[in-house]
Amino acid sequence: MKSVKGKHLLTTQDWSVEEIETIMQTARRLKEERNLGIYHDDILRAATFYMLFFEESTRTRNAFEAGIHQLGGHAHYLTPKATQIDHGETEKDTIKVLSRYGEGMGIRRTEVGGHKYMKTLAGFADIPVLNMQCDDYHPTQALADLLTIKEKFQNNLKGKKMVISWTYAPNYIRPLSMANSLALLMTRFEMDIVLAHPPEFHLRDEIMEQAQDNADKAGVDFSVANDMEEAFSDAHIVYPKSWGPICYTDDVEEGLDLIDKYPEWVVDQAKMNLTKDNSIYMHCMPFDRDIEVTSEVADGKHSVVYDEAENRLHVHKALMAQTMAR
Repeated sequence: MKSVKGKHLLTTQDWSVEEIETIMQTARRLKEERNLGIYHDDILRAATFYMLFFEESTRTRNAFEAGIHQLGGHAHYLTPKATQIDHGETEKDTIKVLSRYGEGMGIRRTEVGGHKYMKTLAGFADIPVLNMQCDDYHPTQALADLLTIKEKFQNNLKGKKMVISWTYAPNYIRPLSMANSLALLMTRFEMDIVLAHPPEFHLRDEIMEQAQDNADKAGVDFSVANDMEEAFSDAHIVYPKSWGPICYTDDVEEGLDLIDKYPEWVVDQAKMNLTKDNSIYMHCMPFDRDIEVTSEVADGKHSVVYDEAENRLHVHKALMAQTMAR
């Protein structure tokens, strides 16, 4: 296995396939042994992992917090208001001090500028910094998704068709982080990827170019479809998740109007019937039930959303165990 000791994870693009496979192998082992009742509280005994949240979270916080506990360490839950960050303390001063106290840090900041903040902080860090989601990327979720796909298809991903699709979800503008991370990661692992969205919901040129380069190097197809049914046809994996038309407009009202322009982009059983018999429906959660996906699909035979959510725990443990290794 490739050592990733001390390595930051801000985007999977910074990691080699071999390094990502190290996390996959470690996560599988930790998951199997936990199911056998084998404890891992000696791996990071007495280690401290800082969790800096600019927004609230369910799965990310609890997977990391439970994970470091199971590895023998402790999590500190931090917010800007509970630190001096809200009073203007710089990224350098924050991380230089915390690096003296603990062994790793995760940051979640999905507002505009979140990734820039993480990069600046990581540049001064003496401990590994993990991106727990920013405005551009959500690498820890994407890695858990990859583990789930590998499990469901017995690690045989060659030639599988995966659809990363926009879905209708009203009321607010969601970040591009999941679509970006999925497009960048999954194009590296033998699958043919279709990115499906209405025309106004395209990703940044930089992301598309990186994803295409990944696909070319992996010898797989990467294509774009503007029709949801066309994209779902004969798919093995569908991952419908809403994001905002951020690359088309920065006007919030215009963005909300564009979302409401496409209410038919929902996942229902009719669309799932277009996929392969053994296809899987994925979502990072939370989803808007009976708005972006029907309960029939979310609770149906194709859905793996709870297995996917569980794998957050095992992947987060693997990331901490490997990057914070002593």
